[in-house]
Amino acid sequence: MAGCSEFDLIDRHLAGLGAERDDVLLGPGDDAAITQDGGRPLLMALDTLVEGVHFPADLPAYWVGYRALAVNLSDIAAMGGEPCWALLGLTLPAPDESWVAQFASGLGRLARASGVAVIGGDVTRGPLTVSLQITGRATGAPLRRDGAHAGDRVWLSGRPGEAAAGLAVWQQEGAREQARWQGLRQAFIAPRPRVALGQALVGVASAAIDLSDGLAADAGHIAARSGVALHLDPPRGRPSARLLRWAGEAEARRLQLGGGDDYELCFTAPREADVMVRAAARRARTPVRCIGEVHEGEGVWWGGEPILDRAAGYCHFVS
Repeated sequence: MAGCSEFDLIDRHLAGLGAERDDVLLGPGDDAAITQDGGRPLLMALDTLVEGVHFPADLPAYWVGYRALAVNLSDIAAMGGEPCWALLGLTLPAPDESWVAQFASGLGRLARASGVAVIGGDVTRGPLTVSLQITGRATGAPLRRDGAHAGDRVWLSGRPGEAAAGLAVWQQEGAREQARWQGLRQAFIAPRPRVALGQALVGVASAAIDLSDGLAADAGHIAARSGVALHLDPPRGRPSARLLRWAGEAEARRLQLGGGDDYELCFTAPREADVMVRAAARRARTPVRCIGEVHEGEGVWWGGEPILDRAAGYCHFVS
C-alpha cells in the first residue's frame, strides 16, 4: 500500500511470522522482544543504520561504529535490561580496511564500556549499511510500553531535541560555528544510552520507551500500547537553554517534539513513586524531570492540544 509507514508494514505483514512458541514472551511492538529459556528472560533488538539516512556520509567511521551500538543499547535500556552480546552485519561498497579499522575502534570502545561482546555476524558488498542485533538479560520484570495507567506521571531524561540540532550543525555550520555548538553536535554524534537509568527504573516505572523518532511520536507509542492519553505540559518540558539559544523558541520546540535521534528515555510511573524515580535518577547519575500526566483517552496532548502522530517524529516512508 503506497504511503504506509514502517510500523504499518510490520503490523500488517511482518509481525507474528513463523511458529508459535511458548518461549516467546513478547514479539514485535516494543523496544525489544522478550524470550524465555530457563533462567532470566532475554531481550533481543536489532537496528539498521544506512548511510545518508541514519548518519551523514562524512561522519567519521569511528562514530558510525559507536552510534551503531549506542542505538541498540538504548533499546535494551528502555526495557531495563543488561546488554550482553551483539551480532554485526556490515555492508561495504569496497573493502576499505582503514575505514573498517576506525569503525571497529568506535564500536569496540562502547562495547567494552557497556560489557557487550560482539560474537559474530556477516560482511557483504553493497551500499554502506550497518545492522546490529543485541541480546541482553532482564534485570527484573522488563519495562514495556503497555503499562501506563491514568494517574501516572510522565517523565523524561536528558535534553531531547539537541541531537537533531547537532545534526543540523554538522551539516550546515562553518568551522567557527561547529566549535561554538560542539555540545549540540556531540549530542548527535555520540548519544549516551541510558542503560543505568533503565535498570534503576525496573520495579518503579510503569512503562518506558527510548526516544529515537522524537518525543511526540515515541510518547504516542506508549499511549497507543497502554490505551491511554499522555498530556504533556510545555513549561515543564521546556527545551534546554543551549537548544533555545541555537534555534529559538519555535524551532527548539519542533526539534524537541519531532527531531529524533535523542536516545533518551520517556517513561511513566505512579504518582506515589516520585521519590523512587528521583532516587533511581540519582543512582544512574542521569537528569530526569516530570513533564506531564497520564489520563484516560488516547494520543499525545501538548498544552491541551492533541498532537497528530503523522505530524511529528521521523518516519521512513511517509512524507
